[in-house]
Amino acid sequence: MTIGKSRTLKMLGMLLFLLGLITGFAMTNFKNPRMGLAAHLEGVMNGTFLVAAGLIWDDLNISESLKKYTSWCLMYGTFVNWLVTMLAAYFGTSHMTPITGQGFTGTPLHENIITGGFITVGLTMVFSLLVIVYGLSGKGISRKE
Repeated sequence: MTIGKSRTLKMLGMLLFLLGLITGFAMTNFKNPRMGLAAHLEGVMNGTFLVAAGLIWDDLNISESLKKYTSWCLMYGTFVNWLVTMLAAYFGTSHMTPITGQGFTGTPLHENIITGGFITVGLTMVFSLLVIVYGLSGKGISRKE
């Protein structure tokens, strides 16, 4: 028996929420604790977002192939957002996060890793949200009920 995508998104959302809570316990141990707080919040908020996406998933009026691609983008975007933010706290980077990273500077390699991570997260999440909004608008493919 296979688990539906809606249930998978909800389960992964709860897992990410849990990872965010655990990150909260460790945030003072990062090189940049303020960024550690941001990682904690990213885990909790992105986990909640994945649960919400799972709740509306079956209402999307889009093709199954687009749903599959969008679900992978959502999973990538939410988990990598938490992970990259946590790495930014660990490395003490600031190029992409000048407010929470103020007073910190990572190595050029670390700054590049974080920059690349945040760029890919931004692109996948914007794509996913555009598809979700479109799929909820009712303008997508017509499905037989």
